[in-house]
Amino acid sequence: MITVLLADDQAMVRGALATVLRMEPDIEVVGEVGTGDEVLPAAKEYEPDVVLLDVQMPGKDGLTVAGELRVQLPSAKVIICTTFGRPGYLSRAMSAGAAGFVVKDSPPEQLIDAVRRVERGLRVVDPALAAESLATGTSPLTERERDVLATARDGGTVADIAKELFLTEGTVRNHLSSAIGKTGARTRAEAVRLADENGWL
Repeated sequence: MITVLLADDQAMVRGALATVLRMEPDIEVVGEVGTGDEVLPAAKEYEPDVVLLDVQMPGKDGLTVAGELRVQLPSAKVIICTTFGRPGYLSRAMSAGAAGFVVKDSPPEQLIDAVRRVERGLRVVDPALAAESLATGTSPLTERERDVLATARDGGTVADIAKELFLTEGTVRNHLSSAIGKTGARTRAEAVRLADENGWL
């Protein structure tokens, strides 16, 4: 029996995924959580074979949680299951140790197949997203540029960003300027949008 822990902040989606998986004779859903912060305690309690993680959840996001699971519960295989099929998310998920990446509008059979294959030690990636990811390439942003752009997403001033990240205003301006250049944007807001759409933030 393959045991699965589900993590998705949308109760209806989580319930639908659980129903689909429970119809399979060889899959058992042992737990369901709605925030990123609940995943690790639940995973330690249930010790599932597979953890199905959404990317965007309250508390820690799924990519952060995937990295934590790799360190603290390496026996659990992680599949990212998200609405947001962004190339940057795929590369970050793989870097965090995820074994699979599927988008929620895939047919149910694809998810079930992914659970079985990942449990056997294989990697499973949505083929269309894999092709797009290869075409787009990896994120051109440094970690600090990513932090600055992510903080700029809320529309704060350079002074606000500097204060939140404990940087000087000059350093923030330099990082913003570099990020704008690397994304090919004309403005800070456009750089944030482009980086977001590519899953780099």
